[in-house]
Amino acid sequence: MKRMLFNATHAEELRVAIVDGQKLIDLDLESAIRTEKKGNIYKGVVTKVEPSLEACFVDYGPDRQGFLPLKEIYRDYFGQDESTTPIAQVRIDSAIKEGQEMIVQVDKDERSNKGAALTTFVSLAGRFLVLMPNNPKRGGVSRRITGEERAELRDILSHLKINPQHALIARTEGIGRNQSELQWDLDFLLKLWETIEQSSTAPKAPFLIYQESNLIVRSIRDHLSEDVAEIIVDDKEVYERAKRFINQVMPQNLFKLKLYNDNVPLFSRYQIEGQIESAFNRKVSLPAGGSIAIDHTEALISIDVNSARATKGGDIEETALQTNLEAVDEIARQLKVRDMGGLIVIDLIDMTVNRNQRTVEARLKEALQTDRARVQVGHISRFGLLEMSRQRLRSSISEANYRTCPRCEGMGTIRNVVSSSLNLLRIIEDQALKENTEAIQVILPLDMATYLLNEKRYELSQLESRLVSRITIIPSDELSSPHFQIKRLRSDELDELGGIASYKQKIEIKNPEPSAFSKPIANKPEPALVKLDQISHRAPPALKPVKSPTINVEKTGLLRRISEAVFGRNDSTEAVASEQIKKPSRQPRRKTDNRSSTQSAKGRGRGSYPQNRSQNKNQKKDQGESSGQRNQSRQQLNPERDSKSANSGRVQQNKPNPQNRKPRARKPINDNSRNNLAGAQGDFQNQESGPSPQNVSTHIGNADQSAQQSMGSNKPRSQGYSRDKRNNQNANPRRSRLIPTAPDENIPDDIGNRKI
Repeated sequence: MKRMLFNATHAEELRVAIVDGQKLIDLDLESAIRTEKKGNIYKGVVTKVEPSLEACFVDYGPDRQGFLPLKEIYRDYFGQDESTTPIAQVRIDSAIKEGQEMIVQVDKDERSNKGAALTTFVSLAGRFLVLMPNNPKRGGVSRRITGEERAELRDILSHLKINPQHALIARTEGIGRNQSELQWDLDFLLKLWETIEQSSTAPKAPFLIYQESNLIVRSIRDHLSEDVAEIIVDDKEVYERAKRFINQVMPQNLFKLKLYNDNVPLFSRYQIEGQIESAFNRKVSLPAGGSIAIDHTEALISIDVNSARATKGGDIEETALQTNLEAVDEIARQLKVRDMGGLIVIDLIDMTVNRNQRTVEARLKEALQTDRARVQVGHISRFGLLEMSRQRLRSSISEANYRTCPRCEGMGTIRNVVSSSLNLLRIIEDQALKENTEAIQVILPLDMATYLLNEKRYELSQLESRLVSRITIIPSDELSSPHFQIKRLRSDELDELGGIASYKQKIEIKNPEPSAFSKPIANKPEPALVKLDQISHRAPPALKPVKSPTINVEKTGLLRRISEAVFGRNDSTEAVASEQIKKPSRQPRRKTDNRSSTQSAKGRGRGSYPQNRSQNKNQKKDQGESSGQRNQSRQQLNPERDSKSANSGRVQQNKPNPQNRKPRARKPINDNSRNNLAGAQGDFQNQESGPSPQNVSTHIGNADQSAQQSMGSNKPRSQGYSRDKRNNQNANPRRSRLIPTAPDENIPDDIGNRKI
């Protein structure tokens, strides 16, 4: 059972987790220090046009300007001369002018040194639809919707009342919704867009027009579905905000919202704190002992799969397969939890069997089906690498909660004290060789300064005498190796210092290692002019009830069928049994290649109609018949079967000597040997009890068949009937009934080539 958990015990951070039982499925964080801008709508001003990039830079409010390419600019913003020109021939310097104002939306948030990516094609996400105003060419149905549901949604979208200049995209939540529900959602989005257009003309740009819904509203809107049973919130203010939104959009789901007041923390109650912590670790363990290591680089994300302590497989190939299957399941979950995007390269354990490689690829695609982001998965190369790409839905957890290490600067390793000190000596010599250099001032960490002043004292004195420059070393506890600062002093700067001692000189440390409290908490963002609560809209229509899955009561299990065959059916199942008998059922093909005609007839005679025999047996028991009467009635129904069983020596009390008994054929035989064996059995029975009509007819039938084979008859075998039944159909009127078998053309041609 899925649950949506909201944890807001700390004002600096809001966490939303989706769990299935006690397994973390998805995680989203909102920090007060870092505010998300993706989806926000601004009124911006063009500050610079770059023809070489075919783009312009827009000031939309934040300190760093946004990047707006030409292909993301609405044609109404072009000049009059370029409004009708094909887009391939448009030059941005002639279409867009500096100082021009336009409505822009943040498509991608800021990352490291890159500014935000902007677009003028605004999209407004609703409960079931996404409205794309002034963009009629971009519309349709979500890629995750296929088959009849896709065609049904397309038909409903064509009947909605909308301006032809706008476009719609049906979301996955729109599956099974009727036209009135979709029209209600569309009317709400149209009112929202009208309010945004009216507010965009009020003050002077740049300013914030509409802020994309906060994490509370966005999570409920995107993730609340029929399979989510509860929404549990541990903060009163967040609970009231979620309650208002649910009442406004989906009041039928209000019963799922609950306020958590227990002393035990909410995430600890569902045991997901440890799983959340794994999302911040570089290495993640697998259930069978393996592990995966996730590393971020400048251009891509590399994931390495290690077998580690995984030794449960029968051989190395099976161990590699099981470890890779567990790894791709965990990778798919980590991609959603961490929201990693871009190019992703997975280094799997080498597998030599191609079938195992295809199995791992199919497992990864199946695990990624629940991901809302656009994902493309390649094939495993001959080097054991699998490449894939994933759309980034929001800022990843690492970007929002991590910063680059100030000591290693993202490399992961630092130079030792000896290497850093020797490198510093070379830099000092290079700086002293420059013109007008009177002195060199070096600010060092304590460990590097100690090493230079003791182990490298002679080298420093040699540099001073050879370069005729004064070298001043100032230790500082604000720096950590391998960081240092070097300053070249000219004659006028040296005169300003005068006779000031080195320990009294003012030192300005540039870019010191920041402490945990060096970065202040961000102020509250500016309020948006348009908010969802301000839009008055009619109540949503009542949703149609979800159809419960129908249970087919006619299908019974294997144990029930066996018990019914042995003990008979109960009165409660007679109605179901009668309906099953009416339906035609295809009987399985009987294999008689390894049995003689007599043995085949015996097997079919005993097991032909177990249901009817069990019912007759129960009826005779109810009437109080004795065992002798039942045997007598059985002989009257099928006397020849009893005579045959008597001749074969299975029912007689005076059994023949086992040494004189003819052994039964065990190995497969062909048609000629089957005919000879049938004739031999007939002769053996004639010697003991005389010929019977059945044996004579069987012998004659086998003789005719041998004659046809000697004459070269190539008459094909008739499909749908057993050979042994054709030979014995005139011997016994009760057993002359033809039993249909599965025809050969129903068997697929590639059944021998299928992979299991």
